[in-house]
Amino acid sequence: MVLEQPMKLFFMYLSKNKAMNKAAKQWGLKFGASQVVAGQSIESAIEKVKELNEKGLVCTLDHLGEFVDSREEALEATEYCIKTLGAIAASGANCNLSLKMTQLGLDINDEFCLENMRRIVQTAKNYNNFVRIDMEDHSHCQQTLDILAALRKEFDNVGTVIQAYLFRAEQDIADLKGVSLRLVKGAYKESAEVAYQDKKQVDANYLSIIKKHLQSGSYTAIATHDHHIIAEVKKFTQENNIPQSQFEFQMLYGFRTNLQLELVKEGYTTRVYVPFGQDWFGYFMRRMAERPQNVSFALRGLISK
Repeated sequence: MVLEQPMKLFFMYLSKNKAMNKAAKQWGLKFGASQVVAGQSIESAIEKVKELNEKGLVCTLDHLGEFVDSREEALEATEYCIKTLGAIAASGANCNLSLKMTQLGLDINDEFCLENMRRIVQTAKNYNNFVRIDMEDHSHCQQTLDILAALRKEFDNVGTVIQAYLFRAEQDIADLKGVSLRLVKGAYKESAEVAYQDKKQVDANYLSIIKKHLQSGSYTAIATHDHHIIAEVKKFTQENNIPQSQFEFQMLYGFRTNLQLELVKEGYTTRVYVPFGQDWFGYFMRRMAERPQNVSFALRGLISK
């Protein structure tokens, strides 16, 4: 436990290191990353999705990448998202799309990013599919919600993520009544000015916003590997007669696979977040930062090489 916070800070530092991210693209899926990243191509990711579908799991695909600072790269990422939606439709996979808007020009220009998002969400609508906007660090939070609001004026097949460690989460939940949300604890290092620092406070707020969104009648994706939280959600929904069709559990590819299958057997919709692509390093480092136990993935991967 003494080493937990320094390790978390170390991995979070690495996740934002642009030089390391750039180098990692040349490494391939090393250091255990292949256990939690479903390949580098659309084809390999779709293959993994179909395997998961056969087990009763539904999925969301995320082409990894973030912090793009050129219009050319943002447009390339937009085209790749559109291509991914086409591949999902052609394969018949039960899968939607997740994305990060810093990959689509959020740090360049809001209107430029919005136009890229319109193209993606319209494509998803044409395929009768859904787009989930991943929430990034606090500095991008309001931008993300503003773009979501603009998109929601035109489309109903788009939602986002709310992070329980942020003080603003409770108000955001109230403002987003009726919107499909993925609710998470939060995976970025945030300051005490904007976010709870104590795990117990984060957990308490997480359960609170889950219950409030469910009670509002809104579709709720509960994204957690915490079996205590899952048990509490099961109990709450049963006691309040909230139908299983109003919510789903979500977990990351490669984590707690037995629990995923147990939930499916119990009749709960369970969605696996399936990341893929060459730009895997930041995602992988954040998974290492979340829980020290996750480092074992990297060690096993390294030993097996």
